Amino acid sequence: MSVPVLSRKLVLESRQNTPDGAGGVDPAWAPLGTLWADVSARTGSEAVVGGRRTSRKRFRIVVRAAPFGAPSRPRPDQRFREGERVFPIYAVAEFDAAGHYLICECEEGGVT
Repeated sequence: MSVPVLSRKLVLESRQNTPDGAGGVDPAWAPLGTLWADVSARTGSEAVVGGRRTSRKRFRIVVRAAPFGAPSRPRPDQRFREGERVFPIYAVAEFDAAGHYLICECEEGGVT
């Protein structure tokens, strides 16, 4: 297994719901910190959703490991941001047996 090249700067974000003043909430994303990552494209697909063509691309993002519960440890309910690009996290697992890195399975997609 090769050592990941952590050359891309990503912002880890967590969802923070704020009251909308009408009894509901507005979803917002708050930055938790910056992580250096190895980003690899995996697969892509297209679908028609609501009459609009949607492109979805899967990525494997590898970052340095952090202890469970640490704010710098990515979770599936969070996302990465790189400028205008957003990568929702769907799964997190150890990359290596020593636990030095984590693999985050992500998907980038939007209406084209």
